Amino acid sequence: MRIAIVHKRYCRSPKCSPLDKKPCMSFCPINRTGQDCIVCEKRNEDLIEYAYISESLCTGCGICTKKCPFGAIDIINLPEGIESEISHRFGQNEFALYRLPSPIPGEVLGLIGENGTGKSTVLKIFAGQLKPNLGRFGEDVSWQEIITRYRGNVLQNFFQKMVEKNITIAYKPQTITDLPKVAKGTVDELLSKVDQRQMLEAILEQLRLSPIRDRTLDVLSGGELQRVAIAACLLKDCDVYLFDEPTSYLDVEERLRMANVIRELKVEEKYIIVVEHDLAILDYLSDKICLFYGKPSAFGIVSHPQGVREGINIYLNGFIKDENVRFRDEPIRFHDKPPKEDSEESLKILFDFNRMRKTLGDFELDVEGGAVKEGEIVGIVGPNGIGKTTFIKLIAGIEKPDEGTGPKTSLKVSYKPQYLTVEEENDVEVGMLLLQAQRKSSLESTGLARIKNLLKLDQLENRKLIELSGGELQRYAIANCLFKEADIYLLDEPSAFLDAEQRLMMAKLLKKVIEVRKKVAFVVEHDIITQDFISDSIMVFDGEPGIRGHASVPMDLRTGMNTFLKIMNITFRRDVQTYRPRVNKNGSQLDVYQKKIGEYYYIPKKGEKE
Repeated sequence: MRIAIVHKRYCRSPKCSPLDKKPCMSFCPINRTGQDCIVCEKRNEDLIEYAYISESLCTGCGICTKKCPFGAIDIINLPEGIESEISHRFGQNEFALYRLPSPIPGEVLGLIGENGTGKSTVLKIFAGQLKPNLGRFGEDVSWQEIITRYRGNVLQNFFQKMVEKNITIAYKPQTITDLPKVAKGTVDELLSKVDQRQMLEAILEQLRLSPIRDRTLDVLSGGELQRVAIAACLLKDCDVYLFDEPTSYLDVEERLRMANVIRELKVEEKYIIVVEHDLAILDYLSDKICLFYGKPSAFGIVSHPQGVREGINIYLNGFIKDENVRFRDEPIRFHDKPPKEDSEESLKILFDFNRMRKTLGDFELDVEGGAVKEGEIVGIVGPNGIGKTTFIKLIAGIEKPDEGTGPKTSLKVSYKPQYLTVEEENDVEVGMLLLQAQRKSSLESTGLARIKNLLKLDQLENRKLIELSGGELQRYAIANCLFKEADIYLLDEPSAFLDAEQRLMMAKLLKKVIEVRKKVAFVVEHDIITQDFISDSIMVFDGEPGIRGHASVPMDLRTGMNTFLKIMNITFRRDVQTYRPRVNKNGSQLDVYQKKIGEYYYIPKKGEKE
């Protein structure tokens, strides 16, 4: 079976050739026989011409995919037998979702996969916002047909309750920045209105919202809005709780607090489904995992439920054994122990900085001096509001220290900020901006091509900057930073809005770029697995958020992570197959043992240097 996908945001028929010479139509072998396999018509409310492909006539030759100048067409051969398991399709030549996860009361079901493979679509189905059409778009499929399709599955009972309105649902959506537009008043007023479980004070304390309870929503930061949205969902007395990317904007401690509060719902035998890209938090939070694989924006297939450890390892390996499906060419592997510092003694120091002090309003940051060797990536960890971004701006020369001296002005700096805005160049296509960046760069063309390929920027070249989503804009900003020839690369939260796959690809790319160019990088990151994958050394920021911050010298990875995790009161272990970091449950036997011996990051192997 095959499906044809036309990406309407890429299909720019008005800019294409005249109607009778459009490449997809004129080169199609079926069209040349006089049949209408591909037509360009105005079928939408926007009255813009788009290509439409007849899947029954299409032979799968793939000529149209190669001839389309905008990369708007995908002809995809699906796994055998999957066509009978379609759950929803948005329209002709549009995204198709196959299968649905099976939630179980009293268990946390985690959903993981690339952006655009159907995770948010699944949450909308379970939230009652989207009725599955079983692939028959344009028809009003009855609920009885839907229930019959899932007969014998736990979804039969779930959808039956939904139809009978015997089930209540709380849904924390992916986008929380619109919250101030739809809800007015203070945090306390909003949460008091939805406090059906009579747990307002407890939730405010657990999510550290008490200090901001009297603030209005329009003055809150992204992390504060996220915690308010999570609290609003948790305070409702419902049967189903849905969380779409709840860790966005949160630091490590806030993520673990959030995970613990969500896990408390298990006691009440609720349905709990969480979409999350932070693998460490997903591992800590979930009881079962469903993987989403396919082609982003084209189709997604939901795997059968897996145990949480096995499910995440399958995701990293890229092969689902029970379905005989490979969705990644090479497995992702982590180091089984931190790289030894003494192996890099021959490398010279490329960048050093003196002790600095900076005051911003009521906040004061104290930075110890330090030195960084060529080819080294320094991970920066610490809670929100502790001065990490301020430090990055001091290194970039955007801020000047009140005491001490800033970095040498002779060193070139390339900076990717935390918050990305689109202003002056919003009408310029990404391809033109990348071409301009390449022309200005004196770096080798093969290296620049590698950056574009790994970040999949070819998909964005015909899009205007203002049209990009958060994840797409992040990938462009990372590429723009790495395209520049610099001595120091500064990246502030580069994994924000990226899915787990993109985060690991970004980490792999940055590590290779810094190693080959023999430059240095500072990376602010809250995702512990990404930070573990990417960093050679660690700077730990501690203090009192919003009041004072202290930045340590760059420490070797093991010492730095141990210092940071001890402050967070968290311990990690290593997975025996993939070596990825896994969070120990608080109070578990291993957690107690590691705290006792002072090894919060991982347990050293016998004979390893202490």
